[in-house]
Amino acid sequence: ILRAIELNGAAAEQNKRAFRLGRLAVHDRAAVIGLAGMDTAPLPKLAQTVEEIIEVRAKHLEVYQDRAYAERYRKKLNNLRAAEAIRVPGRHGLAEGAARSLFKLMAYKDEYEVARLYASREFGKKVREEFDGNFQLHFHLAPPAFGAVDPATGRPRKMEFGPWAMALFRVLAGLKGLRGTRFDIFARAPERKLERQMIADFEALLAEIAASLSPANHATAVELALLPLDVKGYGYVKDANYVKAKAREEVLLRRLRMADVDQSPTIPITEAAE
Repeated sequence: ILRAIELNGAAAEQNKRAFRLGRLAVHDRAAVIGLAGMDTAPLPKLAQTVEEIIEVRAKHLEVYQDRAYAERYRKKLNNLRAAEAIRVPGRHGLAEGAARSLFKLMAYKDEYEVARLYASREFGKKVREEFDGNFQLHFHLAPPAFGAVDPATGRPRKMEFGPWAMALFRVLAGLKGLRGTRFDIFARAPERKLERQMIADFEALLAEIAASLSPANHATAVELALLPLDVKGYGYVKDANYVKAKAREEVLLRRLRMADVDQSPTIPITEAAE
């Protein structure tokens, strides 16, 4: 990792120091606090219970899109939580894994989200804390709808956008309500179509898992729920990881469907969730 930082050539010494401090912080956080000259630094509160995991992500999705989008997330997971509690009492991991995966899929980083993050006060504050003097921001992006393609590789090539891009980001951030609608100018891009399809496919998968969950297939269900976390990266990198994940999904689905189904619960899952 340190050699990769050197080869990247961007603030190498500073980034290597940050990496080493991060490793030390995991081992001895007090030592890092001492190096920073701070007497006390409260530990960040991390989501622990499945309820907290879901709620933290639901609130983010409300900012990302709107309240209805966040409620859609909650509803899908509440149904799955009820199924896990009724069909495999005492077992855990399915709802937590599904909560992380569904959030990752629903919060895909499209043009509206990139714009929202750059236009946020938090981004401006961090930049001002990091740099002094009179400076300008330039952005290197490869927008799927307008980006150039490298003729040698066939892959998107990044374009440079000057400081004027901040005004564009603010406009785009305000248009996030168009995401996924017929007025979304980015919606026809293959990458955006795939992202929306992945959400729909995973929601259908969670419904199937909730309907057929049993002690015999719970472990397989957890593996299926975690699969979207393997679809990392952007563009062609993400596409390759998606193909691998789908191949693994086929194997796991066969295993899930072949397992014995426990028919003992008599309470409908949807009623239990309500």
